Formats: sequence, structure tokens, C-alpha cells
Amino acid sequence: MSQGNVQTLRDGDQIIKTRDDIHPIVLTPAEPEEGNSSQGASQGQDSQETVNQEVRFKIKEPQKANASWAKSDGQIGPEKLRERIEPWLTALCQSEHLSLLVGSGLTHAVHTLATGRPGPGMCPLNLKTLKVLVDRDVTAVALKAGRGEGNFEDQVRVINELIRGLEILTRLKNVCSEQLILVKKQPSGEAEELLDVESVLNELTKELSEALQSFANSILKAENNLTAANNANRERALNYLVSFLLTFATRAGTRDRLNLFTTNYDRFIELGADVAGLRLLDRFIGTIAPLFRASRLDVDLHYNPPGIRGEPRYLEGVVRFTKLHGSLDWVYCEGEIRRIGLPFGAEDIEPFLKAPGLEGISPLQLIIYPNSAKDMETLFYPYSELFRDFAAAICRPNSTLVSYGYSFGDEHINRIVADMLTIPSAHLVIISYSDPLGRIMQFYEKLGRPAQMTLLLGNHLGDLKSLVDHYLPKPAIDRSMIRMAELIRARLGEATS
Repeated sequence: MSQGNVQTLRDGDQIIKTRDDIHPIVLTPAEPEEGNSSQGASQGQDSQETVNQEVRFKIKEPQKANASWAKSDGQIGPEKLRERIEPWLTALCQSEHLSLLVGSGLTHAVHTLATGRPGPGMCPLNLKTLKVLVDRDVTAVALKAGRGEGNFEDQVRVINELIRGLEILTRLKNVCSEQLILVKKQPSGEAEELLDVESVLNELTKELSEALQSFANSILKAENNLTAANNANRERALNYLVSFLLTFATRAGTRDRLNLFTTNYDRFIELGADVAGLRLLDRFIGTIAPLFRASRLDVDLHYNPPGIRGEPRYLEGVVRFTKLHGSLDWVYCEGEIRRIGLPFGAEDIEPFLKAPGLEGISPLQLIIYPNSAKDMETLFYPYSELFRDFAAAICRPNSTLVSYGYSFGDEHINRIVADMLTIPSAHLVIISYSDPLGRIMQFYEKLGRPAQMTLLLGNHLGDLKSLVDHYLPKPAIDRSMIRMAELIRARLGEATS
């Protein structure tokens, strides 16, 4: 499919594609129709509904939209969009296999609700040693990945490769008993600078260690901002986070567990799970210092109902959890990956790297993508195991993957998602607050499988508060709710007959 016709998401615009929509439909802000707000207030509606009436959109290009569910010249509000979105998401969430992929958008959304400002981003490293060489390679890597500009992860990847090469040269120097030097070219007219390989290696390793510690502390700062927010705002933010997670996690015990994946290093999801009472199953075993296991067993939780023996039932509220890019509290120690006891929102990570049993550990041992366990024989450990879990979970028939706050900037993840959509019964739901570089729409157009994809993009459709308030399914579909729905239908039928 040609990428020349890719839809772009401009400020205030929304992109929606659900159900039988042939193409993505672009909605643009519209002025509220006269009388809407006053009419809502006169009918005794609460202030929240009055505010909802003020959020109005219209189809941007009616002649191209071909939307059977909306008038080309009419205005569309949350009440109309809810009719279109909520039942569709409810049906998709009842798929046999359900997975949720969460990116940094969720962290920023929760942080904004609690503090009124977005969380800290991945600031590029201000490198001093071999800066020109590293920056040039980082730019090449970013352009190849379609990101335009390199980020912190690109820099870590390039620096690790450079350190590996310098380590090989250092060993060669020891074998040859010769001093190896690097020639640093200067601008024309200046003398070339000679650099000793071993000193360059030491300086570069030191800078990488300091950068990883600074990056870890910036993540802790975002966590600390949440804990330091005033009580009302913090509780409000956590309530929206919990409601978001419960929408997908509260599946009936007879269905396959939710598979929750995230590219985030922070512990916002873990905090939300604790508040919600969800039980997270991951690859770690143990309590005091949990160890990462390379083998993946389908461990689950059951319970015996009172008075019934020999008939264990699946416990509800259990989620299979995978952090695809590692985590702030994962360290490589003595040939194993451990999860350390790092408090949520701690001031500094360094004191917790000096705990008993972690002697000699530095920020270089943090498992933050793409910083891997370098002396392991397994290639790219542990990320290879984590990506394999991701592929095994989503590449199955009758599988639905919901992504929220993920910008589709990681090709190693995008390839797996694309493979999933080669299965005709699989479906992908993309929800995002923004698409600044157009990567989401480029991914959509590139795959050319519109019938298997749902899009909800924009600062309204992708806003965490709007989603929870209007568009996400009710967290728990239990028997009492089903019975209530049946009673309402019966009574409405009797009243209209």
C-alpha cells in the first residue's frame, strides 16, 4: 500500500477506525451546537455530562470518510463515539487470547493526572569521549529505524558496541606487547591527537556508567513525583490507572490470562497492580532477591471453594507480566539477573546497588535495554527470552493485542506484531494520545490489513481519562451485570410493547 496517502494526526484531530470502517476517519474539533449545553443542564444532567457535550467533533473530509454511522455535516460527541467504540472493544476483549502492550504514554498520562505535567523523557547523553564518532553512528541507527533523531537507547547501543571493540583492541595490545593508539582527526590546520586505546576505553566506560545512573535516577524522579503529589490528585491518577488495568485484567477464570507487556522501565504498572489487588506472574522466582529464570513454565494460581475438594478453580485477577526492555530494579549479579529491593520513588539508586550480596555492582549491570548481560553465552540475554514470550503470546489464532501509549518505534517489536496479523483471526487495537512522527499510521498503511486493525488516536480518544470515562468496557463483566442487562431489556421491551 502506498505510503504517500498516509493520514497525519494534527493538533486537536482524532483518528478513528472501528468495526466496519473501510478507512481511518479523521475528526476535527467543532464548535458546540447552540443550545446543547443549556439543554443538558435543564434536563438535570450533572456537570460531567455538560462538559462532555462541549467536546464536539466533525468529520474532516466527509467526501472521503464514507462513514455510515455519522452524518457528514453533523457534529459528533462522546455519546455518539461511545456507541461506536465501547461495544466493539468489549467484544474484542472477550477474545480467546488477550494481550496488552503498554508504552511510555501510560506513564506520562498517569504522571500528568497526578502532577499536571508530563513525566521526564529519555534525554540524550551529552558524551565527551569520541562524541563525533558516536553521534554519527547514533544518527545513522535512528534514521534506519525511522526515528529521525537518536535517543538514549540508540546511544547506549552504539557505546556498548564501541566498548566491545575497544576491549578487543586492548586484549590485542596485551598479546602484542605494543601500545595501540587511536588517531583523532582534528579540523584542518590543527595537529592530530593521539589517544591511548586503554585510556579511551576507561573514559567511555565511566561515562556510560554515569549516564545509566543518571537515567535510572530520572525514572525514579518520575516515580517520586507521583508519590509526592497531593493526596487528591494522586488518588485520582491511581484510580484511573487501576480502572485502565482492570478493564483488561478482570477476565473470567475459564479464559486465558491477560498477557501484559510493557517497554517501560518504571514501576507504574506494578504500583497500579498492587493497588488493584492484581497478581502478576513473571519469570522471577523467590521473595528476598527474586531470580530471573530462562525457562518459562505456565505457572498459574488456583483455589479450592469452601466445602468442595478436588475441584480447584482458577483465581481471578491474575496477569502474566513481561517487561520487554528490562526494568529499573533488574541487575546482573554473579551470572544471574536479580530484582533488587528498590523502593518506589527512591531518591537515588546508588545506595541500593551496595546492598549485601551485590558487591561490585555498578549502574553498568542494570538491565535497561539495550544494556544486556554481556558475558552470557545466550545472545542478547535476557531480551531474547522476553521477546520470545511476546511472540508466543500474541501469534495465536483468535488473539487480540491492544497497544496503548506505544509509538511503534521499535522494529523488533513491530516485526512480531506484523507476524501476528498474518493470522486471519488476530486483531490489533492501537490507542495513542499522539503520533508525532507518523509511525503509527505508516505501520498501518504498510501492513495493508485494515480489517484486522482498530485505531483510536488523538488527544481525546487516546487520553487516559477520556478512555476510562467513556470508551473502555466496564472492568468486571460478572453475572449480576449480565442479569441486570437482561432485566433492563425485558422491562424496556414491556414498556414499548
